[in-house]
Amino acid sequence: MEEKTLYTVTIFSENTVGLLNQVTIIFTRRGLNIETLSVSPSAIQGVHKFTITAFSDRDSITKIVKQIDKRVDIIKAYYNTNDDLVYQEIALYKLSTHKLLALGSIEDIIRRYNARILDMTDVWVVLEKTGHYEETQALFKELSEKIGVLQFIRSGRIAITKSKVERLSDMLASMEEKLKTKNS
Repeated sequence: MEEKTLYTVTIFSENTVGLLNQVTIIFTRRGLNIETLSVSPSAIQGVHKFTITAFSDRDSITKIVKQIDKRVDIIKAYYNTNDDLVYQEIALYKLSTHKLLALGSIEDIIRRYNARILDMTDVWVVLEKTGHYEETQALFKELSEKIGVLQFIRSGRIAITKSKVERLSDMLASMEEKLKTKNS
């Protein structure tokens, strides 16, 4: 049996009500759990970009992307591995100010993890860490063990391909060229 790999599925669509539900159902029917999910406008006017990560084998992820691609509201769907992408996550950690100051070595932790203080009161401190999952998780583990974490949240993956422009831009340009040739 093929080993499961973390794939990043990128979906381009118009901003349509109910589309997220339709997409998640496709993953559910195939028995795949969505690890992270992020949706935002893309670099192309009027087009939204879904970034979804899931552990899967190549055959299953290929079938999922093809099924998503068949949806009327979907412009195009792709999948990539980590090697094809530049990606990040953001994590926020709320800590007790008193316990943090008692630790004494917070500057060392902040520098080592390249984190920053986002907000601070006399009761709590919020740290921000941007990085890959392993990096944000390592900081969470260290803070949990040393002083305890009051609250924690991690975003979904945000990613862009290593290609010069969005793959969708190339596809749209090709379609436009075909239309021009056909109408000539």
